[in-house]
Amino acid sequence: QVQLAESGGGSVQAGGSLRLTCADSGYTYGSIYMGWFRQASGKEREGVAGISRSGISTDYADSVKGRFTISRDNTKTNTVYLEMMNLKPEDTAMYYCATDRNFRGGATWSDANEYNAWGQGIQVTVSS
Repeated sequence: QVQLAESGGGSVQAGGSLRLTCADSGYTYGSIYMGWFRQASGKEREGVAGISRSGISTDYADSVKGRFTISRDNTKTNTVYLEMMNLKPEDTAMYYCATDRNFRGGATWSDANEYNAWGQGIQVTVSS
């Protein structure tokens, strides 16, 4: 059973950095596509970044390209990281990691409906 847990959120000033971690405590077999999403107050959930099973293929929303980096560690548990640099006030949101054992990524990586397992979310607040 997939059990995702995010950590590493917090409050920073604009221009600062944060690193989010998502651990799948139910990891029992080969890695799968994993994604990071965010939802700001009053807005829809949006895909931020995604990463393939091998970690070789990554996807990013245009709004975070060049500032965010997704990576993963498959050596022990299914752990995914989101390195966020040059943060802006518009990055303020609740961030979620997500996965689905049957989803292999692709053009629909940013569609939340492709994922059936979600973490509880973690808040990121960027002040100007």
